[in-house]
Amino acid sequence: MPAWSNSTWDRRSVLRAATGLAAAGGLAACGGNNGRGGGSGAGKNLVQYFHAYGEAGTEQAVKRYAKAYRDARVSTQWITGENFESKLFSALLTDNAPDLFEFHPQIQLVRSGQVADLTDIVEPVEDDFNRADIASHTVDGKIYGVRMIDDPQFFFYRRSMFDKAGIDVPTTLDELIAAAAELTTGKVKGLFLGNELDPVVRPLIWAAGADTLTDDNEIAYHTDGVKEGLVKLRKLFTSGDLLLGAPTDFWDPSAINQGLTAVQWCGMWAMPAMQQALGDDLGVFPFPKVTDAGKPSVYNGGWSMFVNAKGRNVEAAKEYVKWLWIDQKEYQEDWALSYGFHIPPRTSIAESAGKLKSGLPAEGVRLFTEYGHFDRIGFTQAMLDAVEDVVGDCVRDDGDPEAALDKADAKVGRELEKLFG
Repeated sequence: MPAWSNSTWDRRSVLRAATGLAAAGGLAACGGNNGRGGGSGAGKNLVQYFHAYGEAGTEQAVKRYAKAYRDARVSTQWITGENFESKLFSALLTDNAPDLFEFHPQIQLVRSGQVADLTDIVEPVEDDFNRADIASHTVDGKIYGVRMIDDPQFFFYRRSMFDKAGIDVPTTLDELIAAAAELTTGKVKGLFLGNELDPVVRPLIWAAGADTLTDDNEIAYHTDGVKEGLVKLRKLFTSGDLLLGAPTDFWDPSAINQGLTAVQWCGMWAMPAMQQALGDDLGVFPFPKVTDAGKPSVYNGGWSMFVNAKGRNVEAAKEYVKWLWIDQKEYQEDWALSYGFHIPPRTSIAESAGKLKSGLPAEGVRLFTEYGHFDRIGFTQAMLDAVEDVVGDCVRDDGDPEAALDKADAKVGRELEKLFG
């Protein structure tokens, strides 16, 4: 995902808001009743919600696109500060609900009828989208949401520091831990995984040869390989080689740009800022494999546009989404590549994107293509929260990995039962 302007996620606030949204059901049905009228076409007023991206120029770009649209008046709520998700979900329960909003694919939004079926506008160009992006937005054969950007996350490292320490790029988690020790000198820590370590939970699962869920929506993360990875993370956490309590979190490149760490987990969105600060002294590599059965992994975040199915301007909102995120390829490329680097989900745009053809961006695309993993729409925020609690239980607090995973299984199992029976 693109960098937040000044805060990280508060996942528990998100969970509370999402739970309330699903439970409210009928209340949310009046979410779009904001006096703007129904139908579609010219003269309609639409409101869209965006979180405050950290990259300069993004707010102006979104508003410029909206101003160019002629069939409705589109205003943008640019949500700054903490807890975009909880503010969004709270707004969806009110008379001032947005007509369209950006978010991530979440099956609760589909099951509660909150997001509109967009199959009719996506299907004609479906073959031009990354197949994994289509799959991650599909429930029971219908497509909900249009992907705007793909945001791969991996490790960025200082080449000069590696050369000085005489070490190679790690290919295993053991090698990464050893490298962090070699690279820790004075005030410089070897490695930064984010202040809460949460960003690497899913990459660790995949690098251990496991997954969050199976294709049949059953628990897939509780394996010996994942337990081994958690034990190794505990070793790293207590080593003194991990940067903890950084001024900004993983999404911001300040830690590596300011020389606080030699290696940082971050997203491709921050690549231009890193290159400006560090020039050619920068490389990237995926999360290394945890076990022999695993393989390197790259997490693909990103943002998608959804239409509020319980609003009064559903058709007009769909028309705007089609115009901007299906038809206007020039704007789609501008959004992906002019304010930080993101990979366009449209294959035709990605293949012609000159900024991604060489150097470090091209390497980022290669890692994304070879090792990328996408969110499963059935792996909900509540499930992610439960799995991230495992890190707190057995990495930060030195608990038993088996017991911590059992605890997560109970929570995830209840969510799976509610959603899938």
